[in-house]
Amino acid sequence: MKRFSELTPREILAVAIASEEEDSRIYSAFAEDLRERYPASARVFEEMAGEETSHRHQLLEIYEKRFGKNLPPIRREDVKGFLKRRPIWLSSNLALDTIRKEAETMEFQAARFYQRAAAQTTDVEVRKLLGDLAEVEKTHESNAQQLEASYLTDAVREEEETTRQRMFVLQYVQPGLAGLMDGSVSTLAPLFAAAFATHHNWETFLIGLAASIGAGISMGFAEALSDDGSLTGRGTPWIRGGICGLMTTLGGLGHTLPYLVPDSLPNAFWWATGIAATIVFVELWVIAWVRAKYMDTPFLQAVFQIVLGGAIVLAAGIMIGGA
Repeated sequence: MKRFSELTPREILAVAIASEEEDSRIYSAFAEDLRERYPASARVFEEMAGEETSHRHQLLEIYEKRFGKNLPPIRREDVKGFLKRRPIWLSSNLALDTIRKEAETMEFQAARFYQRAAAQTTDVEVRKLLGDLAEVEKTHESNAQQLEASYLTDAVREEEETTRQRMFVLQYVQPGLAGLMDGSVSTLAPLFAAAFATHHNWETFLIGLAASIGAGISMGFAEALSDDGSLTGRGTPWIRGGICGLMTTLGGLGHTLPYLVPDSLPNAFWWATGIAATIVFVELWVIAWVRAKYMDTPFLQAVFQIVLGGAIVLAAGIMIGGA
């Protein structure tokens, strides 16, 4: 990698041209990704992509005038100190606020680059163009706000807020709830079967810990591999899988941790079992509440599905362990 101070005017222009081309593609990717979910915001990024393309043409024009048509193979990734852009293939299904913050960072970095480049070059014409572009990049944030004011009316903003909430449910609440349900319910039978079969807290804790972690790994991979999010808009699969796996593990650990009560204490088994059963009761009601709030499930129906189902699994575990 080269130091910025080592770049020649030709290389500075080449880096600027490559940067404007890449930023234009990123903004176009943002617009394409947002078009179905947030059409008005997509138009804002289409306008910004057009501006970057216009800057590239300006830079190319002065480059060809000064150095000919052959561009040296150098990009900002080849220069020390430049922050790398997020790869385009990682930019799909991002939250709208995340995309806007990404764009603000891009514009800040571009303005800083042109400022430093203009200060370094001695070519008057090149220096003037780079200085002008630095000023343009500084105003991009206000330009973006003006574009938003043109496209994002109150009705559009309300519609986008509804879409944002729906995407939040799809990308975070749904996988998290699925994991919490699986972890809280599926680990009940093995945990309480072990508890009533052994009447030893430590052995019960180890079985519950293994069941919780195993279920978390299984659910995490299953969620990540089930859907890449390209059609459903459910977000990055590995983030979604991570949320699901983590919540599955936490759901199982909630009623496993009470079995850390030392066996040496009087009535340790019954103390641990009583606390665990109370935690199970709270977990199931919390899950029912989340289903009712975010998944449009009637509360009584959610209670019937989750609490009754969990109670049946719990009873099955106790019966098996006590047999």
